[in-house]
Amino acid sequence: MKGTVKMLAPVSGQAIDMAEVHDPMFSEKDMGEGYGIIPNSQDIVAPVTGKVMLVASTKHAIGFSTDDGLEVLVHMGVDTVELNGAPFNLFVKEGDTVKAGDKIATMDIDAVKKAGKVTDVIVAITNTAKTVKEIHVNKGAVKAGAEVAEVEPMAPGEATVKPTKNVNYEELGKDIVKNVGGAANVENVIHCITRVRFYLKDDNKANDDVIKNMKGVLDVAKAGGQYQVVIGPAVDDVYDAVVKALGPGFGDDSTVKAEKVPAPKGVWPKTKFYFSALIGVITASMMPVIGLLAASGILKGLLALIVSAKWLSPTSSTYMIINAMGDSVFYFLPILVGFTAAKRLGANQIIMGVVGGVLAYPTLVAVATKTSSTAMNINGDFFGIPIHVANYTYSIFPMIAAAWLAAKIEPWLKKHIIISLRMILSPLLEVFIVSAVIIVIVGPVITLLSSYLANGIVALLKFSPAISGLLIGGFYQCLVIFGLHWAVIPVVASQIATTGHSALNAIVSATMVAQGAAAMAVFFKTKKNIDMKQIAGAATLSAFSGVTEPAMYGINLKYGRIFWTANIGSAVGGLITGMLHVDMWGFAGSLIGFASFINPKGIDSSFTGYLIATVVTIIVSFTCTYLFGFKEEDLEASHAVEKVRLGSREPAATTN
Repeated sequence: MKGTVKMLAPVSGQAIDMAEVHDPMFSEKDMGEGYGIIPNSQDIVAPVTGKVMLVASTKHAIGFSTDDGLEVLVHMGVDTVELNGAPFNLFVKEGDTVKAGDKIATMDIDAVKKAGKVTDVIVAITNTAKTVKEIHVNKGAVKAGAEVAEVEPMAPGEATVKPTKNVNYEELGKDIVKNVGGAANVENVIHCITRVRFYLKDDNKANDDVIKNMKGVLDVAKAGGQYQVVIGPAVDDVYDAVVKALGPGFGDDSTVKAEKVPAPKGVWPKTKFYFSALIGVITASMMPVIGLLAASGILKGLLALIVSAKWLSPTSSTYMIINAMGDSVFYFLPILVGFTAAKRLGANQIIMGVVGGVLAYPTLVAVATKTSSTAMNINGDFFGIPIHVANYTYSIFPMIAAAWLAAKIEPWLKKHIIISLRMILSPLLEVFIVSAVIIVIVGPVITLLSSYLANGIVALLKFSPAISGLLIGGFYQCLVIFGLHWAVIPVVASQIATTGHSALNAIVSATMVAQGAAAMAVFFKTKKNIDMKQIAGAATLSAFSGVTEPAMYGINLKYGRIFWTANIGSAVGGLITGMLHVDMWGFAGSLIGFASFINPKGIDSSFTGYLIATVVTIIVSFTCTYLFGFKEEDLEASHAVEKVRLGSREPAATTN
């Protein structure tokens, strides 16, 4: 046929018409014209030459766009989305260009059959209504890569199907939920490349006829214990609307999200309300990595102790390997927090992990470390705009801000980018915009504030060691929440470089001890909740090893009063540290860093002062927390902040 497009068999087997495939959505051509192959081989090849536009996360479907304007979907098996990719191996990714006949995947036919699924490999032209005038399929035995169909395309302007008006996905989602029996009848909901799949408590409560006739719904199917609403290419939009209509407890992560609670009236009540919301997002974003942070903190502390005891050289390869084990979680914390914050705030987790990778990218880290982290040195430019590239390793706040921004951008991009281009353009634009905002605006703002803070700390230290110990001790961990503690690190480094010791670092050490003592009080006071007892125990060891994040984000901030009773202990410990003129000759602090308080010339009053300040800090922080900061009933009530959402998304937050 002149001007026809030739399409190949994606797999060896028996070629059949689309009407014969064992899937009603495809056989009734709701997804468009095409054909199927009942396979007898596992190798899957591209039926057309084109660009890979879609790869299903469960590996069972791949979409192509051709130069002829065809949008072609290769669907491997029927209902194989439920197999979570197990029978498939893919050799292409989104954005790749392939030639017809190139190997793109393998499908383990035996595994598919063993799982009780049909093996049909289906090729559908999903934009048939706009591009296909006629298709001819050569039925019968066929080899992979052999010509099996000819498509006669429509001439320009020949399409007879008028474009439908935009579907209101939010209303469609509500209607679908209502007609499957309501949220009370839904156990769970997932989606594949074309269908929203419900697990219903009672299928008989679903109104099939009403759902089938909804605008935006192609069909209804029932298979594998699922109630399947066939949507087609817009399945992501409908799925999001369905999850929203179902309410708390549904979605890919099954995270319970409470409804929006309106902010109270008045400046101060509203300030407290949003600050509580902010803290809630911080703790929720950090909780998934608390155990890993605690383990890494303990490992880092033990390594510091071994080095202090001269059992291991810090230049040895053994040290470097173990240090990498303990330090990697902190170095790449932006990636981890990006993922967890996105889950909390409703952004795309994979995209936010990529943004975290941008911030922790070695080249940017190298640029940042060439200049002081508390000085607004211009060390780069972005499209000619002079900027200060900050160091984001160990940081939390920028990624939570990024996740909040992404949660605002994603719906806008989804609304304004057409479905066929969304898969590529949406993540591209999101990564670019969010990364640029963080690097160009957020990072420099934090650096500027840190610069002013560093100058104030230096002036305070010169004015009065005791007062500086009281104030810095009392508020240092507050700086950690907002990432402003980076102001302290260059000051400490400068003191050690010029004088060989640092009084400021000794005060910071007292704050670590206080956070650990507060967590220890929770450990001893918790009787029934075994999970909290385990978290508190690990957080205590980590804080005493010099890493306070598990105690801070896993317990102390999460339950409010504990953080402040710990800060009381920090303030008292800092005051005594300043009064006794305690110095440190190393960086490692808290209990495990005791060797850093020993003067190389011999033990002097600094070490004695360290012991006194540490004991008092532990007593004050532990006692205040045990008596006033915590009761086990706090564990039963969820923090009020977890009920807050701004619009349809959770509020953003700041941290270190």
